[in-house]
Amino acid sequence: VQLQASGGGLVQAGGSLRLSCAASGRTFSRYVMGWFRQAPGKEREFVAAITWVGGSTTYKDSVKGRFTISRDNAKNTVYLQMNSLDPEDTAVYYCAAAVQTYLSATYSPHEFDYWGQGTLVTVSS
Repeated sequence: VQLQASGGGLVQAGGSLRLSCAASGRTFSRYVMGWFRQAPGKEREFVAAITWVGGSTTYKDSVKGRFTISRDNAKNTVYLQMNSLDPEDTAVYYCAAAVQTYLSATYSPHEFDYWGQGTLVTVSS
């Protein structure tokens, strides 16, 4: 399984970015796809997840209403649309895949089996 994250960059507070995660290597119908982030000096934390089949979603409380996770089955790509960005959202964002057919309310990094390389999001005040 290979995951390629892209779309990070520098944006002003209140702005938007869309991250993409291109997945390859196998059929992902039995996977949950997730986004995590890690700010300098902090632990990696869960941001959002989506089931590949059905498209059920779950979010970290602080991003609800601002971030939207989605997937394009035909392109094997997962997206994270981030709106109303805040400097607190500054981090390296990672996409990940878990061999799982149900959706949990939240996740720890160790629950995911495959990881992309990360893309840096910097939000200036």
